[in-house]
Amino acid sequence: MEMVPSEENQFVPKEGVFWSCRQSIFDEMKKITQIQNAAEEPRMLCIIQDITSAKTVNERLTLNLPASTKLSKLYEDVAKKAGYVNGTFELAWGNTQDMAPLDHSGEMSLSDSAFEPGGKKNFLQLTDKDGEQPQIASVQDESATADSSGLDDSSQERFIGPLPRDSTAGCSGDYSSPAYSYSSILNKSETGYVGLVNQAMTCYLNSLLQTLYMTPEFRNALYNWAFEESEEDPVNSIPYQLQRLFVLLQTSKKRAIETTDVTRSFGWDSSEAWQQHDVQELCRVMFDALEQKWKQTEQADLINQLYQGKLKDYVRCLECGYESWRIDTYLDIPLVIRPFGASQAYGSVEEALQAFIQPETLDGPNQYFCERCKKKCDARKGLRFLHFPYLLTLQLKRFDFDYTTMHRIKLNDRMTFPEELDMSPFIDVEDESPQTESSTDSGAENEGSCHSDQMSNDFSTDDCVDEGICLDSTGSTERVLKPKSLPTFELFSVMVHSGSAAGGHYYACIKSFSDGQWYSFNDQHVSKITHDDIRKTYGGSSGSRGYYSSAFASSTNAYMLIYRLKDPSRNTKYLAVEDFPEHIKSLVQKEKESEEQEKRQREIERNTCKIKLFCMHPVKMMMESKLEVHKDKTLKEATEMAYKLMDLEGVVSLDCCRLVKYDEFHEYLERSYEGEEDTPMGLLLGGVKSSYMFDLLLETRRPEQVFQPYKPGEVMVKVHVVDLTTESIASPISVRAYLNQTITEFKQLIAQATGLSAETMRVVLERCYNDLRPLCVPNKTLKAEGFFRSNKVFVESSESPDHQVAFTDSLLWKLLDRHGNTIRLLVLLPEQSPGTMANRTPCQKVGVDSEEPFEGSKGNRKSVEAILEESTEKLKNLSLQQQQQQQQQQQQQQGSSTSDSQKSSDASDFEHIESLTQEADSNSSLCVAADNRELENRIKAVAGGSSGASSDPENQFACEERSDSEVNNDRSTSSVDSDILSSSHSSDTLCNADNGPIQLANGLDSHSITSSRRSKAHEGKKETWDTAEEDSGTDSEYDDNGKSKAEAQYLYFRAEPCSQDDSSTDTQKSLVLHVDKRITLAAFKQNLEPYVGVASTQFKVFRVYANNQEFESVRLNETLSSFSDDNKITIRLGRALKKGEYRVKVYQLLVNEAEPCKFLVDTVFAKGMTVRQSKEELLPQLKEHCKLDLSIDRVRLRKKTWKNPGTVFLDYHVYEEDISISSNWEVFLEVLNEPEKMKSMSQLAVLTRRWSPSTMKLGPFQEVILESSSVEELKDKLCEISNIPLEQLEFAKGRGTFPCDISVLEIHQDLDWNPKVSTLNVWPLYICDDGAVVFYRDSTEEPMELSEDERNELMKKESSRLLKTGHRVSYSPRKEKALKIYLDGGPAKDSGQD
Repeated sequence: MEMVPSEENQFVPKEGVFWSCRQSIFDEMKKITQIQNAAEEPRMLCIIQDITSAKTVNERLTLNLPASTKLSKLYEDVAKKAGYVNGTFELAWGNTQDMAPLDHSGEMSLSDSAFEPGGKKNFLQLTDKDGEQPQIASVQDESATADSSGLDDSSQERFIGPLPRDSTAGCSGDYSSPAYSYSSILNKSETGYVGLVNQAMTCYLNSLLQTLYMTPEFRNALYNWAFEESEEDPVNSIPYQLQRLFVLLQTSKKRAIETTDVTRSFGWDSSEAWQQHDVQELCRVMFDALEQKWKQTEQADLINQLYQGKLKDYVRCLECGYESWRIDTYLDIPLVIRPFGASQAYGSVEEALQAFIQPETLDGPNQYFCERCKKKCDARKGLRFLHFPYLLTLQLKRFDFDYTTMHRIKLNDRMTFPEELDMSPFIDVEDESPQTESSTDSGAENEGSCHSDQMSNDFSTDDCVDEGICLDSTGSTERVLKPKSLPTFELFSVMVHSGSAAGGHYYACIKSFSDGQWYSFNDQHVSKITHDDIRKTYGGSSGSRGYYSSAFASSTNAYMLIYRLKDPSRNTKYLAVEDFPEHIKSLVQKEKESEEQEKRQREIERNTCKIKLFCMHPVKMMMESKLEVHKDKTLKEATEMAYKLMDLEGVVSLDCCRLVKYDEFHEYLERSYEGEEDTPMGLLLGGVKSSYMFDLLLETRRPEQVFQPYKPGEVMVKVHVVDLTTESIASPISVRAYLNQTITEFKQLIAQATGLSAETMRVVLERCYNDLRPLCVPNKTLKAEGFFRSNKVFVESSESPDHQVAFTDSLLWKLLDRHGNTIRLLVLLPEQSPGTMANRTPCQKVGVDSEEPFEGSKGNRKSVEAILEESTEKLKNLSLQQQQQQQQQQQQQQGSSTSDSQKSSDASDFEHIESLTQEADSNSSLCVAADNRELENRIKAVAGGSSGASSDPENQFACEERSDSEVNNDRSTSSVDSDILSSSHSSDTLCNADNGPIQLANGLDSHSITSSRRSKAHEGKKETWDTAEEDSGTDSEYDDNGKSKAEAQYLYFRAEPCSQDDSSTDTQKSLVLHVDKRITLAAFKQNLEPYVGVASTQFKVFRVYANNQEFESVRLNETLSSFSDDNKITIRLGRALKKGEYRVKVYQLLVNEAEPCKFLVDTVFAKGMTVRQSKEELLPQLKEHCKLDLSIDRVRLRKKTWKNPGTVFLDYHVYEEDISISSNWEVFLEVLNEPEKMKSMSQLAVLTRRWSPSTMKLGPFQEVILESSSVEELKDKLCEISNIPLEQLEFAKGRGTFPCDISVLEIHQDLDWNPKVSTLNVWPLYICDDGAVVFYRDSTEEPMELSEDERNELMKKESSRLLKTGHRVSYSPRKEKALKIYLDGGPAKDSGQD
C-alpha cells in the first residue's frame, strides 16, 4: 500500500487522505452552519442587579446571550462575570412580585423561561442563597477559568494600558472586570502591591504617588520624619498624610486604598477630583509644598538632594572668546519631541538630550554685544550640564500648540528611551577653558524651559553635594576635566499618558528595586508586565505614514521618565517593617486597628437588615424611619428596637406593640407573626438584602384591645359608612376579608364591624377614580368583583326609597360622585376687598340644600345685601366721577347737547342700580348674582351708550382710560377701583361692524388691507399676519342668551373660615373651599363674588405653585380638574379679560444697545381695535409705569418673534383682521427719531450695518425703507447713507437671531457677500419681511493687518463679547483650573468670588 506523509509528518495510507480531507470539510461546514445559526438566532439582553450588599446594589451586569442558552449556563456566565462561586447565589426576576429563583441546574433555555428577545431588557436580581452571602471566587478559581477558556497566561496575568473610563472616573466598577468588583477590592493583589482608588480624574496623582512610594530613598526619608501633633493638625499636614498613605501601601491587605485624606491635606474639595492636571506640574507643586512643610527639619533639603541638578547658561563671543554665564538649577529636564516648524521628530531620548545642549549661533540681527569687544559680535549661546541629580527626571514634551488650527495638540511620535542611560556624552569636558566672567544675573529662565531656582551670587563657595556627578568650577579659570565616574542611570519609572491634549488617562510602569520586576500601577489595578510592554510606550505607529505619522500613531505613550544613578555604595533598599522607626511602628499599629475596625463594621453591615419602618403614633400620627437590625436578632428584640426608635416610651407600653409585614404603597397589612417572637429576623425577612419588596409596621393597641391576626392571602378593605339623612361619609374602618368570600359573607363581615343591617346594606366598590361598582350579586366572590390587596368600599343601610331607584339616579350615587370629585382649596382674598370675612356670608343656591353658614353669623356679620350695598356705593361714586370727567372732555371736543342728555340718563341709571341693590334679598344668592350682573351690564351700557353717541371712531376712545392691574397688584384701593371701572372695548365698539367699515385718514377702509405685499408670487392670496389660529384664551361667562353658564348645572361649592392650621395669614383674609373640581372657572368666580365683594368680571384668579409662583387662570370654560387638595389660590382685584381681549407683553426694541430687548409693561388689546387705538391706550401706561413720555407719531409697534423684530404694524391695521393675535402675545415698541415713514404694506423696513475692515469695527444700525424688493434699490439706499460708490458697495445678509452678532475676525470671509440676485425675496437672501439685518462694506477697503499678539488679543475680546450676548463662538479654548496645593488647609474665602 502506497504511503503518503500527513500534516503531522506521519505516513498514512493514500486512500485515507481522501476520507480525512472529506471529514475536515464536513467539520468546517458544520462550524459555518453553527455560526450562521447563531447569527440568525435571537438574543436575550439580561440586566442583573446584585442586591446582596449595599455596596453593590448600584452595580449592573449586562449579558447578551443566545435564546437557546440553558439556565445552568446563565448561572455560570454570571458567576464568572461577578467573581462569585457558582451555586452560592440565586437569580430571580427583578420586575415582578414573584421572587422565586430560577432553577440552578435547569436545562430549559432562556426562550422557554419567559425571557423576552428583540432587544427588550430582562431584569434579574442576584440574591443570596439560604440567607448566606455569595462566596467570592479565589485567585485559583480565576486562573483555572482562564486556563479552561484557552486564554494565554500573560493575557490574564499582565495588564498594561488604560482601564475603561468608568473605573477611572470614580464611579463604581462594573462586573465586566472582576478586579474592580466590590468583593475583589477587599483582597490584596497577587503581586503583593496595593493600588490607589481613582476619586474621579485623579489618575495623574495616583501615578506620581506610586512612583514616589517605589523610590526607596524618598520613602525611607519620609518614614524617618516624625510628625508632631502639637504643632499642626494632622488633617492638614501633607507629609503626615503621605506617610500614612505609604504605610498603608506597604502593610494594608486591601487591593486598593483611598487618597481622599491626601487630597484633603492639599486643601482640595470634591470638585478638584473632577479636574485633570499635568503630572509634571503636580510634581513641581507637590515638591514646593513639601519643602515649605519641612523647613527647620532634617528633611529640609531632601528634594534638592535627590532631584536637583545644575547647569550653566552661557554666551561666548566668537571673536575674543569672552564668556558670560550664570548658574541655574533644575528638577527635571524638558525634552522636545518635535522642533518648532519641523516635520520630523527626534527618534530617541539621547537625540533630544543632544539637541537640548546644542549651542545656538547668534549672528546677523541677533548678534551679541560683547563687553570686552565693546561691540556686537557673533556669539554662541548654549547650556552645559554641571551636576546631575541622584534621581534624574526627563519630561517628554508631548503637548504642543498648533498655530494653524489654534488648538492644543498632543505629539504621539515615537521616541525611544534606554533602560540604562549614559549621560557622559552630554558633559562638556574641554581641556582648555577660555577666560570667563561669572555673571550674577540669574533672573530669567533659559529658552529650554528648565524649571530653575536662582542660585547665590558666590557660586564658587557653594557646598557641593556628594550625590551624582559634580562638574562645578571652583574658580574663574579652572575647570574639572573629567567626571569622577561614568554617570550611568537606570530607568525605574515610566509615567504613561493615554489620550489627547483635551484629556486622557495616566498610569505608571514602575520597576521594583527588590526583585527587578516591572509592574503596571493603573489606579486600583496592579499587575506584572514585561520589557515588551515598556517598549510599547515609545509611541508612534507600526508602519510609515509620512508626514501624518503622528496623527495615526497610538495615543498611549511615555510622558515622564525617572532614572536613578547606578552607584552600589549609595543605592539603598526599601525599609523593612521590622526596621521601621518607633513612630512608624505605632502608626502601623494604629492603621491596623482602624482597618480591623472597618472590617468588623463591614461584616456587621453585611449582616444587617435595613428595612423601612412605619408606625401610627398615637400623638405624632404616621411616622416613618429605617430599622437596622442584625439578622440574628429575634423578632422580640427587633420590636424593642422599633419601640425605642419610634419614641413610644411613656405613650404606649411595649406589650401593646408588635411588628407586622406591611405594604406602604397599597396601605396593606400583609401578615402578622404570631408565635414567632424568637425567630431570627434574617429568616423572617428572607435574608439580608439591599432593598425589600415590603415594609414593617409597628402596630399599637389599647390595653383592653386584642391584636387581630393577619394571615397571608387576606385583603384589606377600608369601609366608609354613608349617612343619607345628613349626607355625610364617615372615616374608614379597616376590615380584613378573603378573596374567595362571597358578597353575602362580606356584608355579614361588615355588619359585624359597623353594626349595620346586612339585609338592607348596599355596598359600592371604588376600584379607581370615578369607577363606582355596586356589589349586587350575592354569590359572586370578591376576587371576581376585582378586589386586590387594598380596597375601598362605601356602605349604606337605610330603609329609604333610594333603594328602589337605579344606582346612577340614586342619592347614594350623587353623594359618592360628589365625594370623589370634591377638592379642598385654600383661597387668599385681596386686602383691598370692599368686604372682609366679618361681613360676608356664603353664597347659597336656590333649590339645593345649602351648607350651614359660619357660626355666630347672625350677630356680627353683614348680609350679602349689605356687602353689595357697600361695594355698589363705592362703584357708584367712582363711576360718577369718571362720568363728570367724560362730560367735560366731550363738551370741549364736541359741545354736543346729545352727550349731556346721555350723561344725565347715565347718572339716573346708577341711582336705579343703587335702589335695586338696597331691595335685594339677603337669603337668595340668585338675587346677589343678578344684582352683580345687572350692575356690570349697566356699567357696560353707560360706556356703550356714550361711545355709541359719538360718530368719530377715534373719539370713542379719547375719553376712556385703561390700566392693566397686572403691572402692580398692590395698588391702593382707589387705583384698583378705578381700574375696575375702566371701560372695556367690546368688539362692537371697536370694529363698528354693524355700521360698516371704519373710515381711515388715507381714504382706505380697514377691510381693504392685505398682507401679501411682500412678493409677487403671493399676489391674489389672502394671508394673515400670523399663521396662528384664533385663540382668544378666554370665554364669556354667559351664553348667547345672556344666561349665566353657572346656572346650567349646579356643582358642589361650600366655603368655611380658614383655621390657623390651614394658613399662617389672618383668617379674615382666607377661605377654605370644598368645591367640585368639574366646576368651570366662570362658575367658580361667580360663587366667589359675595366673598370678594365685587363682580366676577372685576377680579382675577391666580393659582399658586411651588416657590410661591403665581399664574393667572383665564380660560373661563375650563374646569378645576387640574387642581388637587390643598392647592392655593390668590384673588386679586382688577378687570379680568373678556371675550375678544388678550393680555399683551410690550418690549422696547433698542437696536443699538447691548441688550436690544427690554420689557416695559403688560397691557390688554382687544379684537377689532386698531393699532393707533392701542398706542393711545399704551402711552399713558408707559408714562405712569416706565416714565416714558412719548409722542404717538414717534412710536411704532411691530411683531416680536423671540428676539427678532418683524413686521411693522401700521396705524390703520385692525387686530384679528389684519394682525393675528393670541393669548400671552408679545410685541415690540420702537421709539422713532422722526415721524413714521412706513405708510403702506408694500414697503419694506431693513436694518443695515456697515462693516469697516480697515478698522475692524461695525457701525451702528440704520433703518432703510424700501418701496420694493429690488436689490438695486437697496444698494442705492446704502450708497446714499454711506457715500460708498455703487460699483464698490457689497452687502450680505446677517445670520442667526437679532442682532445677528458675528466676530469681526470672521465677518469678512464667512458671510455670503454680494449675492448674484436681483430681488430680495429669493435665495440666498430671502428677505420677505421687515426686520432683516443687512451688512455692507466698501470692496476696496483692505482689512487691517494684525500681528499674532493683536489677533490673539482681539480674539479674546470678541469671544468675551459674543459670550455675553449669548451667541456662538467659533473657538473657545478649554478653561483649565490652576493646580494649587494650599499649605493652610484650603483656599482663602474671597467674598468677591463666585
